[in-house]
Amino acid sequence: MRKGILELCVLSIISQKEVYPSDIIDTLKEAELIVVEGTLYPLLSRLKNSGLVTYSWRESTSGPPRKYFQLTEDGNAFLGELHSSWDKLVNTVEQTTKNLQTNE
Repeated sequence: MRKGILELCVLSIISQKEVYPSDIIDTLKEAELIVVEGTLYPLLSRLKNSGLVTYSWRESTSGPPRKYFQLTEDGNAFLGELHSSWDKLVNTVEQTTKNLQTNE
């Protein structure tokens, strides 16, 4: 389940603008979702191989060129599906836990 949630969060971040992986990690940390490079880079590779993201190289003022990721059209569509699934899951959990709390 965490993998799916992480995918949703990463694609949501990328959907806002072209982004460098360390910026993704920083954004996730700010949201208290701690992710390390060893988790993020394989996920980005899977997303790229699935055609959901692409990247472009940009020159860096402090070192070698960097990969900046952006969503593809398929990535945008998939992100919409993930958001829909997430909304359904949240609704189900809220209803289930509300019912349990009322029965106590």
